[in-house]
Amino acid sequence: MSSHLLPTEHGELRLQLASASHAGMVRAVNEDSVLAEPPVFAVADGMGGHSFGDRASSTAILALQQEFDPGQVTDPNRVFAAIRRANAAVRELTASAGDAQLIAGTTLAGVAVVIEHAGAEPRWMVFNLGDSRVYRWEGGSNGLERISIDHSLVQELMDAGLIDEDGARRHPERNVITRALGAADDVHAEAWLLPATRPQTFLICSDGLTKELDDARIAELLVPLAADESPDAAVDRLLTAALAAGGADNISVVLVQAEYHGAAWATAWAPGGVDEQTHERGLPALSPELDDTRPRA
Repeated sequence: MSSHLLPTEHGELRLQLASASHAGMVRAVNEDSVLAEPPVFAVADGMGGHSFGDRASSTAILALQQEFDPGQVTDPNRVFAAIRRANAAVRELTASAGDAQLIAGTTLAGVAVVIEHAGAEPRWMVFNLGDSRVYRWEGGSNGLERISIDHSLVQELMDAGLIDEDGARRHPERNVITRALGAADDVHAEAWLLPATRPQTFLICSDGLTKELDDARIAELLVPLAADESPDAAVDRLLTAALAAGGADNISVVLVQAEYHGAAWATAWAPGGVDEQTHERGLPALSPELDDTRPRA
């Protein structure tokens, strides 16, 4: 576990971080990469033959990391710029191989601490491409909320009412994703802005975790965090459970516990204060949506 203080104009975010990545019980190579360094936290799940999956995810994470000043809040436009830079880096990776048939890509999901404009309170910006996920947990076995939306074939089938959650978990094409870094010159990342002036925990994970554990089981495994348990223990418990359930894919987990201390603290928790259900959409898209290239994670 590591602890960090992230200063903002109105106060500071106190963060406790833990992360882990494992190849799983079946695959010989771990194609996941993680970033757990304020102000950005992310998971990338690579895909591609000839060992390009792990190179794609690590290339994307490095490009993302290099775009930010460690320990300093950022802004939404810079997050979008970092995603564009990561996409370009993954595209260059395959171009430099000189094989027109080679395709490498990676999912990307994460959170960043952002300030929209001078004088504004900090927000959490959630972003994703592909089927890696971001959850918010606020205590209790029913306190897990999925923030990100999977960009996958089975999610499209669920949205159309053709299959349910159980059917999605068993679908033969459950690994097919519809957006990824490296799939095209332009990318369209979805993003949400959430209040940062309240205690909350973010779980960022690759689909190696969610293939083995449903949301209810993940929530159960997070409950001990409410008793001041170390985030490291929670990450270890999630990883152990996913491996015990089969570990058929690479598994990566980043856990971010956050508390905000500053002038906004009392306001955020007063009656009629911050609306905990606010998931603001309408952030500018990076580009039109990707064509349906359907890469596989």
